[in-house]
Amino acid sequence: MLPERIEDAFLEAAEVDGLGVGFWLGPGRIDHWTYRKLATEATAFAAGLQSRGIRPGQRVALVLSTGPEFYIAWFGCILAGAVPTALYPPARLGRVAEWRTRTAQMLSTSSSVMVVTEPRLYAFLGAPVAEADPEHGCTDVATLVELGRDQQLQTGHSGELAAVQFSSGSTGKPKPVALSHSNMLSNARSILSRLPGDPSKHHGVSWLPLYHDMGLIGCLLAALVGKTQITMLRPEHFVANPVSWLQAISETRATVSVAPNFAFGLTEKRVRDSQLENLDLSSWSVAMCGAEPVHPDTLDRFVSKFAPCGFRREAITPVYGLAEATLAVSFSPVATAPRWTVFEREALESNRQAIAADQGLRVASLGTPLDCQIEIRNEAGCKLPEQKVGAIHLRGPGVMLGYLDQPKETSKAIDPEGWLNTGDVGFLYQGELYLCGRAKDLVIIRGRNHDPAFIEQGLEGVEGVREGCSAAFAVLPEEADTEAIVVVAERHKNSTVDNDLLRANCLEAIQEATSLKVHDVQLVEPGTLPRTSSGKIRRSTTRQLYLSSQLSAPERANLRLVVREQARGYFHHTLRRLRGPARKSA
Repeated sequence: MLPERIEDAFLEAAEVDGLGVGFWLGPGRIDHWTYRKLATEATAFAAGLQSRGIRPGQRVALVLSTGPEFYIAWFGCILAGAVPTALYPPARLGRVAEWRTRTAQMLSTSSSVMVVTEPRLYAFLGAPVAEADPEHGCTDVATLVELGRDQQLQTGHSGELAAVQFSSGSTGKPKPVALSHSNMLSNARSILSRLPGDPSKHHGVSWLPLYHDMGLIGCLLAALVGKTQITMLRPEHFVANPVSWLQAISETRATVSVAPNFAFGLTEKRVRDSQLENLDLSSWSVAMCGAEPVHPDTLDRFVSKFAPCGFRREAITPVYGLAEATLAVSFSPVATAPRWTVFEREALESNRQAIAADQGLRVASLGTPLDCQIEIRNEAGCKLPEQKVGAIHLRGPGVMLGYLDQPKETSKAIDPEGWLNTGDVGFLYQGELYLCGRAKDLVIIRGRNHDPAFIEQGLEGVEGVREGCSAAFAVLPEEADTEAIVVVAERHKNSTVDNDLLRANCLEAIQEATSLKVHDVQLVEPGTLPRTSSGKIRRSTTRQLYLSSQLSAPERANLRLVVREQARGYFHHTLRRLRGPARKSA
């Protein structure tokens, strides 16, 4: 009988000798933790939570890096009956002020009663914790483990709600997605069902952040449920040195690894030819690509570069999913070359119809539904036939319970029959799903709908522009009677191309790729474009900053900035502790 709750699946995995997680420390160095050892520590953590007064059903925010501590804390919350809410650590120090604001908002929105972090991040959380003022303050994993080491863990079932995952917030504020045990376990099993053969015979590698649904459910939980060995890298290590991802796959003979489109592009560009001879990617049979629009050109370049290392085109597996559906919605068939279909651009933009053609726009098929139904609907909510572009709706066991404590927002997203409006635009062609983009991001010019991702693709290959670092949107220029297209693009830090020439090259590239005339291309410094916690560019926020002339490069990260932020954080932690006794005495 399959476990119905996550704690049961965790404890079942802990019974398997040797099964666990490897944490990548570098070539030839892996810190391996069995689930049995993790379960021992997680049980102590859970008892520590209970001794601090955490009750079943209460939310506990986790601000942790990838490592054993995340596993201990996340599963420890589950064992205690608490609801883990994973938040992202401060990844971009130059944007730490924005991170403080967002973190405080998420702590308040989730009604978290405690924040659990690690010593190196404690100071950064001073201001958010002071603002949100969780009942049980902020502590670290080791403190709770030691507190609960000799305590008896009480049964902590918390009911249906298992965890809270925040949506990426690419078109607005991140929303708290409430997920049940059934949501998460069924979605993990659906993912495993698409792998060839016995899941336990596979080996995974992931650098995806564990606060993101693809990292948490698609990697951490799927590996646990499938009793699959997995090796984890820290996201920051991958970004700093992309070859580490491939080294881990090569050394562990991994068969499965997943990443967003940008990661395949970054790796193709940053891995040197001299490093290829030490890589053997012949074991990598399932290379899932999702979490953001899939660009065929990017993946074609990746295949070409790493074919000499044994990487096969058939391994590329485009997928589609979103937090509100737990994670996975559709998968391309594994062990089959990805399907890039060419559609008439004019028909897509003017008639919102997908007509296959010899020339036009190449779009990636995202495969067929996983354990769910998919419908494409028009603005009136009526089902559209195949090849018509509309809003993607879905229904199935992965659809969230709702947005946490937000019934109005939930009713807007999920209709009475259980259909979720994903907020994405796409179409079905020959039974397979194709994605155009986010409905709120559509650029409408003279009655024609332009998907910004397709406009931004026109900049791929332009020397001096960072790949995947541009945002297209519409504005109404002064004294104009119709909106026009603006593109903001980050220039490469090492580019020697003159700004005027680079701008002209961008205009020409977009017009050549799309036949569209762009009103303005604004070039900005690397890191300027606002992003979500998962790295997606926030186009609507970029548009607001452009219109208010507030697009500015992030503050340069240096020792002075770190010391300043830590001092600020310790001040707020101290102030909050001093206020505590005063509140109690009052």
